[in-house]
Parts: sequence; C-alpha cells; structure tokens
Amino acid sequence: MAFEDKTIVCKECGNNFVFTSGEQEFYAEKGFENEPARCRDCRDKRRRSRDESSGERQMFHVVCAECGKDTEVPFEPKTDRPVYCRDCFTAKRPARF
Repeated sequence: MAFEDKTIVCKECGNNFVFTSGEQEFYAEKGFENEPARCRDCRDKRRRSRDESSGERQMFHVVCAECGKDTEVPFEPKTDRPVYCRDCFTAKRPARF
C-alpha cells in the first residue's frame, strides 16, 4: 500500500502540518488506526505538561503487614489485602530471570 503525504489541521493550534508517508507507514506498522490530531509542537507541549503535572506523587501512610514498620506507598491501600514495606515486598517477590 502506497502512502502519500497528507496535510492535517492541528486541533490545538489550528496550524497545518504534514502527516508524511513515512509517519503513515509507521502508524500502520504499529496498528494505530487514528491519524494524529495535533502537530509535533503541540504533541510535545502536551507531553511535557503531563510529565510536569505528574511529578508529585501522592503517598499513603501504612504499617507493613510483615514487619510492622511504618512506611509509605504510592497507592491507596485496601483493607482486604496486606501491604508491605519495600524490604518485605522485595523478599516476598519471586526472583526474575
């Protein structure tokens, strides 16, 4: 299948940008069904703003179910499952090969 360069209007800034045949081929190889809606600059700005906003993670105070040590975890614990400190979690986790 031959691809041809396509001009698309960015939904963010309204400027035209070219969706090249090479980019289209890449999208097809990856199985992407939608064309890009934003130009490269707007995609990069959006990615940077997401990265900056996610910089501070909310941490939750817990007591390790194994050793009783106070620790913090990056998820809200549920009462029906044990939560472990880093050391106990690492010791319980199966070895990876």
